[in-house]
Amino acid sequence: MSALQLERPVWKTDDHVLFEEEAAKFFKRELAPHVESWREKGCVDRWAWEKAGEAGLLCMSMPEAYGGAGGTFAHEQIFIEQQVAAGIEGFGAALHNCIVAPYIEAYGTEEQKKRWLPKMATGELIGAIAMTEPGTGSDLQAVRTTALKVGNQYVVNGQKTFITNGQTANLIIVVCKTDPKEGARGVSLMVVETDGAEGFERGRNLKKMGNKAQDTSELFFNEVKVPTENLLGPEEGQGFFQLMEQLPQERHQIGVQAMAAIERAIALTIDYVKERQAFGRPILHFQNTQFVLAECKAKATMARTFVDYCTEQLIHGRLDAPTASMSKMLLSDLENEIIDKCLQLFGGYGYMDEYPISRMYADARVQRIYGGTNEIMKLLIARSL
Repeated sequence: MSALQLERPVWKTDDHVLFEEEAAKFFKRELAPHVESWREKGCVDRWAWEKAGEAGLLCMSMPEAYGGAGGTFAHEQIFIEQQVAAGIEGFGAALHNCIVAPYIEAYGTEEQKKRWLPKMATGELIGAIAMTEPGTGSDLQAVRTTALKVGNQYVVNGQKTFITNGQTANLIIVVCKTDPKEGARGVSLMVVETDGAEGFERGRNLKKMGNKAQDTSELFFNEVKVPTENLLGPEEGQGFFQLMEQLPQERHQIGVQAMAAIERAIALTIDYVKERQAFGRPILHFQNTQFVLAECKAKATMARTFVDYCTEQLIHGRLDAPTASMSKMLLSDLENEIIDKCLQLFGGYGYMDEYPISRMYADARVQRIYGGTNEIMKLLIARSL
């Protein structure tokens, strides 16, 4: 049990604890030795996905009938926490597991689910979701990518950017307009299988402030032909509403990632200040260090309680959009605040890339932007007042 947790949350069973131990071993044994090479390449090797699939760590919350483990978001949370704790950068399996697969399970036909989900569970298919376009940001109603029906297929044209898993994904849910004259009611979700798809191109693997091992890309769709049966949902125009229904899990997932980073940052810093000497004694012996870490631990303990509460609500289908927005906003803000304070205690070493706290500082910044900016989260919360 983490020192920051008051007690085991109600959703965590003995089976979850065993799974937590196995996930931790997997990340340490199989993936941790390769992080540096992935940072240099800007992309995680495909074999890592296959290894995760063999270990049962992909699509854990999907039903067993579709190749999943039949678990819940509890398993996804544990996976995220152990990945962060092990310092595994760039592995975009949380998006694959918690966002892409749930769209297919929730809105796909039986044929679609049997066709795609088992391959996602093995890592043969790597998922991505293409929402953001140049100039649109969080305004999903304003997307310009189109999927127009021609006979028994759709023809997709448009450009996406900032797409996680963009260089490796071969199953991409594309947010597009099937009726460009409409706003939200013209939005649909189209599944594009990229292997052999003519007119589909991957742009640059974008260079970023942080998340160096994560492939984040531009995607181009030039007259890409997609079968009509790749539409998600029973009819066109459901995409915006589907997005709104699934966003609470996506946003709380970001909160979970932030919580895990907070706990890792504090643990790393406590270890450092116990060893680092200044003026003849460990830095931890100075009152300023004690007060900074005391405040960080107090805030983290309070935040952990809220995160686990939100997870309990999500597992039982009760996590609403305003509360999920609170999770995303509060936790990502706190993540940046605490990692900044922890880095300060490392002094000049905290600014060196070889120290994990430096990388965590750079990686944390985007948490306040993606999944909807924190300013958008405030608007959503305000609407519930």
